[in-house]
Amino acid sequence: MVAASGLAPPRAAAVVPCTRARGGGQHHRVGFSRSPPVAAASAVAAKLRCCASAVDDSAVAAAAPKPRLPRVVGMGSKLIGCGSATPALCVSNDDLSKLVETSDEWIAARTGIRNRRVLSGDETLGGLSVQAAQRALDMAQVRAEDVDLVLVCTSTPDDLFGGAGRVLAELGCTNAFGFDITAACSGFIVGLITATRFIKGGGIQNVLVVGADALSHYVDWTDRGTCILFGDAAGAVLVQACNADEDGLLGFSVQSDGNGQKHLHCSSSNTEDVLSKTNGAPTFPPKKGTFSCIEMNGKEVFRFAVRCVPQSIERALEEAGLPASSIDWLLLHQANQRIIDAAANRLAIPSDKVISNLANYGNTSAASIPLALDEAVRGGKVKTGDIIAASGFGAGLTWGSAIVKWG
Repeated sequence: MVAASGLAPPRAAAVVPCTRARGGGQHHRVGFSRSPPVAAASAVAAKLRCCASAVDDSAVAAAAPKPRLPRVVGMGSKLIGCGSATPALCVSNDDLSKLVETSDEWIAARTGIRNRRVLSGDETLGGLSVQAAQRALDMAQVRAEDVDLVLVCTSTPDDLFGGAGRVLAELGCTNAFGFDITAACSGFIVGLITATRFIKGGGIQNVLVVGADALSHYVDWTDRGTCILFGDAAGAVLVQACNADEDGLLGFSVQSDGNGQKHLHCSSSNTEDVLSKTNGAPTFPPKKGTFSCIEMNGKEVFRFAVRCVPQSIERALEEAGLPASSIDWLLLHQANQRIIDAAANRLAIPSDKVISNLANYGNTSAASIPLALDEAVRGGKVKTGDIIAASGFGAGLTWGSAIVKWG
């Protein structure tokens, strides 16, 4: 059928979900058989601009539309910039020994942690996120208005509805869409993979991936088992579209096991009180929502990580078609030095190829991988073309790995 314009109406893109089951959890990959025509994409963009103008004409006028890349399936992605930010307050193991029965030697021997940074005063997680993202943009030499997508990976946003909006506004990403991703300590890996999938579908050039968490807000500072572990930080990378033969994401694996959620969680603390009963009648209004402190079965989480992380990296290497010997750097979520060492031993990766800054910052959840990466890049360790095996793991339970090439 021919439309009134004389052109055949555009056909919708056919989306083909591709799910492959693998042992030890669920492994998901989604592919697109082809992308929608540029005309269809332009029509959708025009409709979105029209809807937006009804909300805020001044914002739309300030954010003039810019041309997008052709929607060509199969584009590659490369990491070209990174940045990080940490709070000013440093809390040492000796400081914690004044709160709970512990010592610097006891904590360091069991975790590898010596210090951690904690938000204080007027510092906010959103502020750290903006600083880290700006530094990533500066390294990549990309303007904020040229960013197409912002992904904020966090479990602890300043706002219940997420932190991406603040990052967009304060950076000046006037042409970008943004949203939060919650996958705990696996969040940054999930965000990185998500960024590459958006780019692969076409129409996206630059994606900011921010990993940020402030778990100090949810720690019971009288619980020796958890208060010694966590710190606050933000890290970011700029992922940019490139030709498929330059793709920097060589392979990945993501998995979940919901049955393990009980081993590491931070639950709503008043679920049963939302509509309590008095003399048989429900009371109203409900109580204000809040969360309890982090609860963790340390032994089970340790066993899970030591078992699943090396397997996940091996799956990602298999997808990349690479042997473990090709890894230039092993970069794991900074949770416990014994977990990092165990994974390195399993993969036969020497200690001088392992990136770790755990001693200085503790477990910063979704921020730990980009924070350590930023220090390694700026310190001259990681160089253009280096292959990095990165892996995140944590609450959910979730875990995932990505084999990436820097630069």
